[in-house]
Amino acid sequence: MRHVSGYSLLAALMVAAAPVVTLSAAQAEPGGCLKYGAAGAVGGHLVNHGVLGAVGGCATGMYKRHEYRKEAKQKAALYDKEHPGAKGSYEEKATAYDVEHSTQPGKSAPSDGAKPDGGAPSHN
Repeated sequence: MRHVSGYSLLAALMVAAAPVVTLSAAQAEPGGCLKYGAAGAVGGHLVNHGVLGAVGGCATGMYKRHEYRKEAKQKAALYDKEHPGAKGSYEEKATAYDVEHSTQPGKSAPSDGAKPDGGAPSHN
């Protein structure tokens, strides 16, 4: 019988607990430290660097979530300029901005190829 190290057990526990943690949150944000850290721990475990993989995955997850929230706050500010006095959280305003301006997630510019000044798309 093979001896299971503490790090391997911790990585397996994190992977097993990740779906429970993600199911409890109803927000559509990219994964944070737990989700990316668990994936990093599994990847790192395969090359005998589980802790290093978990730390790197956690840092990546925190950065991704920070960038997502930063973009959402920028969209909420743009929505506030167009709709002064609008109520709601920055997530709700960013979603409303996306709906009104038909943007794709991760992009602040319209996706149909139209010019920002409302002109026709350029076909070169």
